[in-house]
Amino acid sequence: MLYDLTLHMGYIYDTLASGARHIIRVMPLSIPGRQRLIAGSLSVSPSPEERTVFNDFFQQSATSVFLRASHDKLDIRMQARVSVESASLTADFSPELSKLPRDLATVWSLDPQSPHHLAGLSPRIGENAAIAAYARETIKPGMTIREIALALCKRIYKDFKYDGEATTVDTTPAEAFKLKRGVCQDFSHIMISALRSLGIPAGYVSGFLRTIPPAGKERLEGADAMHAWVRVWCGEATGYIELDPTNDIVAGNDHIVVGYGRDYSDIAPVIGVLKSYGNQQTTQAVDVIPVKS
Repeated sequence: MLYDLTLHMGYIYDTLASGARHIIRVMPLSIPGRQRLIAGSLSVSPSPEERTVFNDFFQQSATSVFLRASHDKLDIRMQARVSVESASLTADFSPELSKLPRDLATVWSLDPQSPHHLAGLSPRIGENAAIAAYARETIKPGMTIREIALALCKRIYKDFKYDGEATTVDTTPAEAFKLKRGVCQDFSHIMISALRSLGIPAGYVSGFLRTIPPAGKERLEGADAMHAWVRVWCGEATGYIELDPTNDIVAGNDHIVVGYGRDYSDIAPVIGVLKSYGNQQTTQAVDVIPVKS
């Protein structure tokens, strides 16, 4: 699939802001055999005094900007053309849960692809007894790692209600689990926490999801959104698979990857600091448009 993407993120401040430093991660990745970034551009307004592009630990492109002058709003716009060719799941060669430590022990590397980075605690995902119990209730003897991941994906989809008003970007997995509602970030964090409690390495994927309007309805501009799903390490033979618990599906041609991390904190679209006070209004609009061949 070939897509044209546009993203607009806007911030309006109650009072003038200055001395703003932001790190922006919104550009899709190029991933061999999975996804290719054909062209992309990122613009920031007002124009920053300093701008640096670098690769973070997970080898994802990030843009650091510094705005020294006072400003009452900030606009971030991204445009990209991306080709996506995600493979479907094939035969299951993942081990049973009891044999996964053996596979992990064979991985000596600590490079960005190492499952060891996704096996322990991370800034947004700590230990939680309730989520761990939920994970144990889901598994059955003899299940493979892939079967466990798929079962958790399906159960979270059934047990939790999508509610854009129930949580915020700072809601913890424990809080969202109690509410049994939230958004893609919450469902992904809960699934990652559940998998790690079983000893299964799992991480966070940030990206875009093409949405298809109901039959007979026009597609609305800006109706698509940034999305999150889960990356699961299924042993040495299988490697990583990606699952979307918000929709109970395997990530496919409609999922466009921006970045990978341990949790949201590693791949937040925009993080930073600025000198100001009061509140701010934020807007976000995304378009994921299939390009006809």
